[in-house]
Amino acid sequence: MRASLIQIGVDDNESVDSRRQRAASLVSEQAGADLVVLPELWTTGAFAYESFAAEAEPLEGPTYEAMAKAASDAGVWLHAGSIPERDPEGPLYNTSLVFSPDGELAAAYRKIHRFGFDKGEAVLMGAGSSLVTVRLPGTTAGLATCYDLRFPELFRGLVDAGAELLVIPAGWPERRRSHWTLLAQARAVENQAYVLACGTAGTHAGVPQAGHSIVVDPWGEVLGEAGAGEEVLTVELDPGRVATTREQFPALKDRVLGLDAPRR
Repeated sequence: MRASLIQIGVDDNESVDSRRQRAASLVSEQAGADLVVLPELWTTGAFAYESFAAEAEPLEGPTYEAMAKAASDAGVWLHAGSIPERDPEGPLYNTSLVFSPDGELAAAYRKIHRFGFDKGEAVLMGAGSSLVTVRLPGTTAGLATCYDLRFPELFRGLVDAGAELLVIPAGWPERRRSHWTLLAQARAVENQAYVLACGTAGTHAGVPQAGHSIVVDPWGEVLGEAGAGEEVLTVELDPGRVATTREQFPALKDRVLGLDAPRR
């Protein structure tokens, strides 16, 4: 499996429409990949709280349409990162979208853990309540977003639901970059699963972004890591390595405590 993480730069001086078009072009250029991943809230910037309400869109809004077409044009599975979703019957949500190679929506995940400590995203957006997995050719992906990375029980729940590949779009700040790489490797090791963590580059709302998107294998080895700027990180994965790792070092079989959470 070939995975391409698009570490798009987010700049306050670029309009959302322009960045949406540019992201669609970058996705369309990834023909030949099996899975393409974009970061969290790349349309607005994850820290541009004042823009969330103005730029929020329905699930099947302009970003949905652009990403569905881009996935179809490239013939790839596309994790289109997340958007500020406006639910017509509720609050805003930080919602991830996954498209199949024919441009159909395969999964949507509303971020469960909201960042902000009683401000920002934590008060402006509603919380998701369901763990979400999506079946890809040869593997099952579990979906999480940015701050979720700090909550290992979520990932154990995804593994219980069959996940072998953990996909984590993010808008992670540069000042906590050491946590980003540490936690990505920890989630891979403890769950014996691939981790694909895709962040943004640039600076938005005055917050420099960490970049350094990373792919980690089920043994915790880093298969590829981006730099600080905008780039596409492409890595070859062997889905069979998950089963091999779990057979050779069957730590998951020794679990005593479990996680009982709603799933869909």
